[in-house]
Amino acid sequence: MGMDDCGSFFPGPLVAIICDILGEKTTSILGAFLVTGGYLISSWATSIPFLCVTMGLLPGLGSAFLYQVAAVVTTKYFKKRLALSTAIARSGMGLTFLLAPFTKFLIDLYDWTGALILFGAIALNLVPSSMLLRPIHIKTENSGIKDKGSSLSARGPEACATETHCDETEESTIKDSTTQKAGLPSKNLIISQNQSEEFYNGPNRNRLLLKSNEESDKVISWSCKQLFDISLFRNPFFYIFTWSFLLSQLAYFIPTFHLVARAKTLGIDIMDASYLVSVAGILETVSQIISGWVADQNWIKKYHYHKSYLILCGITNLLAPLATTFPLLMTYTICFAIFAGGYLALILPVLVDLCRNSTVNRFLGLASFFAGMAVLSGPPIAGWLYDYTQTYNGSFYFSGICYLLSSVSFFFVPLAERRKNSLT
Repeated sequence: MGMDDCGSFFPGPLVAIICDILGEKTTSILGAFLVTGGYLISSWATSIPFLCVTMGLLPGLGSAFLYQVAAVVTTKYFKKRLALSTAIARSGMGLTFLLAPFTKFLIDLYDWTGALILFGAIALNLVPSSMLLRPIHIKTENSGIKDKGSSLSARGPEACATETHCDETEESTIKDSTTQKAGLPSKNLIISQNQSEEFYNGPNRNRLLLKSNEESDKVISWSCKQLFDISLFRNPFFYIFTWSFLLSQLAYFIPTFHLVARAKTLGIDIMDASYLVSVAGILETVSQIISGWVADQNWIKKYHYHKSYLILCGITNLLAPLATTFPLLMTYTICFAIFAGGYLALILPVLVDLCRNSTVNRFLGLASFFAGMAVLSGPPIAGWLYDYTQTYNGSFYFSGICYLLSSVSFFFVPLAERRKNSLT
C-alpha cells in the first residue's frame, strides 16, 4: 500500500509533461489502462518482487495519472465553486474503509486471483469516465472575426507593409470565414485541394518530411526543458505550498496506519477498533464537503482556513496519547477526521490561489514529487519510533509536530505577496 501511495505522488512532473503533450483525456485513459493492467498481471504473480512491480508500481503510476488529471480538469471546469467541487470530487476517498470488507468478500468467493481480475475489471470503468473529460471552448459572438483581427494586430508593422494591405488582408480573411459559415469552401481550401497531389509527389515532399522531423525534435526538446524546468524554484509561493504539502502528507498517514494498532495495545476489541476507522472515513467525507462550501463563501482567504485546520490537526495529535479508553479514542478520531477533512478539501484551491501565473499542472506535479518522499518515509519513521519506545505515543507526537510545522509556511504568504508587488 505504501508503494502504491508513493507512486501516486512521485511521477508528478512526468504526468505534467504528458498532460501538456497528449491532453488530459488521453492521459487519464492511459492511467486507467495502467491500473487495470497492474491488477490483471498481478493475478499471475508468483513472487513478492513480482507483486511489488505489478501491484505497487503500475497501479501507483496509473493513479498518479488519474489523480493529477482530475485535479487539473477540476480547476479548469470550476472557478467560483472550486473548493466545493474539489471536496465533492475527492469525498469518496474518505470511504475507502469499505474496501477492506469488500476485498475479503471477493477473496472468500473467488480466491485472490479472481479478486484481482475483478478489481481490474472495475478499474476498466475509468476508461469511459475519462472520455467525459472534454476540453472547454468558450464561444463568444464574432469570435472568429475578433481572433483574426487580434492575430493581424499581433503581427505589427513588419507583417503588413502598408495600412491598405492590412485592411485588404483582414477583409479577405473575413470573406473566407463568411463563405465557410455558408457551407462553401474558401479560396485557400480550393487551391490546397488542387495542388495537394502535386505537393506531395513533387520536390516539396522532402521539405515536408524535414519540417515534420524538425517539429518532432522541437517537441522532444520542449519536453526535456519542461522536465528540467527550474523556474518554479524562483517562485516563493511554490516553497510555501510545497513545505506545507510535504509535511502534512508526512503526518497524515501516521495516525491512519497506527490508529487501530494503538487501540489493540490499549486492550480494545478489534471490532470496536474497526468502528474507529469507519467513523473517521464518514466524518472526513462530510467534513470535506462542508469545508469546501465554507471556503467558497470567500469570507476570508482560503489559505487561512487551510492553516487553521493544520494547526488543529497538530494539537489533536499531540493530545492523542491522553486517549486511553475507547470513548476518548473515539473523541480523538472524530476531531482528527473533521480537521483532516477540512484541510484536505482545500489543498487544490489553495494551490490555485498561490500558483499565480504558473500552470497548475507543473506546480502540482513538482510539489507532488516532494510529497511522495514524505509518503514513503512517514510510516517507516513512525514504525521506528514504536520499535524504539515500544509505544505508539511517539508516532502521534511526531505527527502532531509535523502538522504544526506544515502550517508555519502560510504565515509568510503576506510577505511573499508584498515582495511580488514590489517587483512588479
